[in-house]
Amino acid sequence: METYKTMNEHIDDALTTFRLQAARYARPTRYYDGSHDLAFATDKFKNTFGTLFREFALNLCPAICDALRDKMRVTGFSVDTGKSVSPSDLKRIWNDNRMRTRAGELHKEAFICGDAYMIVWPNAAGEAVLYPNRAASCSVVYDDEQPGRIVRAAKHWLDADKRLRLNLFYPDRIEKFVSTKPSDIAAADCKTFVPAGDASVVPNPFGLVPVFHFANNADLGCPGRSELAAAIPIQDGLNKSVLDMLVAMEYSAFRQRWAAGIEIEYDNSGKPIMPFAAGVEHLWLAQNADAKFGDFETADLVQFLKVKDNFRIDMALVTGTPLHYLTPNIVASRTSESVRRSESRFLAKVRDRQESFGQVWADVMSFALVTEGRGRDIRLITEWEDPAPLSDREFLENILLKKQIGLTTDQALIEAGYGIADIRKMIGNIEAGTLNGEPPAEAL
Repeated sequence: METYKTMNEHIDDALTTFRLQAARYARPTRYYDGSHDLAFATDKFKNTFGTLFREFALNLCPAICDALRDKMRVTGFSVDTGKSVSPSDLKRIWNDNRMRTRAGELHKEAFICGDAYMIVWPNAAGEAVLYPNRAASCSVVYDDEQPGRIVRAAKHWLDADKRLRLNLFYPDRIEKFVSTKPSDIAAADCKTFVPAGDASVVPNPFGLVPVFHFANNADLGCPGRSELAAAIPIQDGLNKSVLDMLVAMEYSAFRQRWAAGIEIEYDNSGKPIMPFAAGVEHLWLAQNADAKFGDFETADLVQFLKVKDNFRIDMALVTGTPLHYLTPNIVASRTSESVRRSESRFLAKVRDRQESFGQVWADVMSFALVTEGRGRDIRLITEWEDPAPLSDREFLENILLKKQIGLTTDQALIEAGYGIADIRKMIGNIEAGTLNGEPPAEAL
C-alpha cells in the first residue's frame, strides 16, 4: 500500500486537476445555459437599453448538444464473448438505475463539458448501482504504459458542514478523506485532509477502478472536448450582430430629423431650447422662408438579418450540425432525401460517438455484472437506436424497388413485417381475385 506521502501526492494531484478543470468546464456550461459574455456591447447599446438586455443571447448552443443527445439512445446490450448472461439481468440493472433517462443526462454532460463519469458499486443487497457524475466532480489518471487503462480516480463534493470530501479510487481499495475545516476546491490544501472516519478504507475486491470515463471526441487517455469549443466564438459574433440590429431598430423606429436656417433660443443657464416638439399633433413652423427640414435615411435592417443568418451557417459548418437544426424553417422547402444528404456528416459524428461511448457503456455493464458475482470474462456490445431511421413510406418504397428486381412477393411481405399466416391469407386472396376476403367490385 502506498505511503502517507504518496497519498498526499495523490490528493494534491487530484485537487490540482479539479482546479484546472473548473474553469474549463464552467465556460461551456454557462454558454449552454445562455449566460454569455457581452463585453463587446457598445456604449450606444448600453445608453439605449441600459440593463434591459443585460442577459440577452440568441442561444444556439443547446441545439448543438441536444441534436447529438437526441440521436444517442441505448436500446440494450448483447453478449460478445464470455459466460452467457440473461438479457433480463442486463435489463433489470439498466431499468433499476433509471438509465433510460439518466444515460441521456450523462451524454448531454459529456457533449457540453467534454467529459462525464459513471461510478459503479454494489449496494448493501449486492445489487449493482450506477452513479452518473458531472464532469467537474471527478477525474481519472491513465496508465502511461497501457493507454486507456485507468489506474486511479478521484471524486470530490461538499458535505452538509461545507467540508470538502474526497474519495480516491484504486483497483484494490477506495480511500475516503475529509477536510478538517470548511473549504472549497479553490482553497483546498492536501495537508488539511484526514481519513473520513473508521471506515475510511473500503476494500475493492473486483480488481478494477470502479470509475468510467465518457470522453467526447478525445484522444486515447486524454480529456474530452466540448462540442461548444468551436461554437462559442461564433456565438459571440452572432450575439453582437443581434445587439447591433436592436440598436439600429431602436433608432429606425423614430427617424432622426434635421432642420436648417432656424434661430435657436437659449434659456438663462445657456442651454439651447428645443424649437420643435415631435408628434403627430405638432406642426413645425419657421419664420425664415429659407428654412429647410428633412430626415435621415434609416438603416437597412435586411443587412443585419443576412449577417445573422451567415453566423448560423458558420455555426453549422464548424460543429457539423445540420443547418435545419439551427434554422428550422428551411426544412419545409426540402425533400426528405435532401435533408438526409445534408445530415451525412452529422450522422457520421453520431456513429463515431456511439462507437466510443458504446465501449464505455459495455465496460460499465460488464463491471456491474461482476459486482453482482455473475462472471469476470463477459464482453458486451452496446446496441443503439438507429440515428437515421427510414419513414414508413421510404421503407415500403425500398421493398417495392427490391420486388422490381426479383424479390418474391412472399419475401417482400415478410420484410414488410407481416406474419406467415397473414401472408398466406393475402396470397390466397390475390390468387382468388379478392381483396380482404371480399369479391372484386366488377363481380358485384
